Amino acid sequence: MDIQPQRTGGEMEEIISRYQNMVYGLALAKTGSPADADDVFQEVFLAYFQSGKSFREEEHRKAWLLRTTLNMSRRVTASTWRKKNVPLEEAPETPVFFREPEENQVWAALSALGEGYRLPLYLFYFQELSTEEIAKALSLRPGAVRMRLSRGREMLRKALKGDYFHEL
Repeated sequence: MDIQPQRTGGEMEEIISRYQNMVYGLALAKTGSPADADDVFQEVFLAYFQSGKSFREEEHRKAWLLRTTLNMSRRVTASTWRKKNVPLEEAPETPVFFREPEENQVWAALSALGEGYRLPLYLFYFQELSTEEIAKALSLRPGAVRMRLSRGREMLRKALKGDYFHEL
């Protein structure tokens, strides 16, 4: 019989509180859907608490949660049920709302980018991960991450030019 360490309610609340924005935000950036992001969020923390994993360093826990979030998000977006029912182009768009109108505009521009640019930008600016951490999470080389960040910034600059960027 495999005995796994039991987690206390306080420990679970602390872990969820610490990582909820990271997990939900990454799931939202990956799936593009608040409903799917909610599902991924629940699945990630359920998997974490059921796994009984313990980590010596907080960075390892964070990396595990990032990788699991990406994997579960990929599973949601690649499901045959989703593909058979409603193509993404025809799905009604569920808006994401932030407190400030500017944040909504930035999120809309970020969401319009392809996943290859959207995820590195999200992880870099919203989760403040280093290019090395992003490379590890996305299974890329650090140089590829830096290139995607540079190109993604340029795409955002063009998309938001009228609202945020002024000609010098």
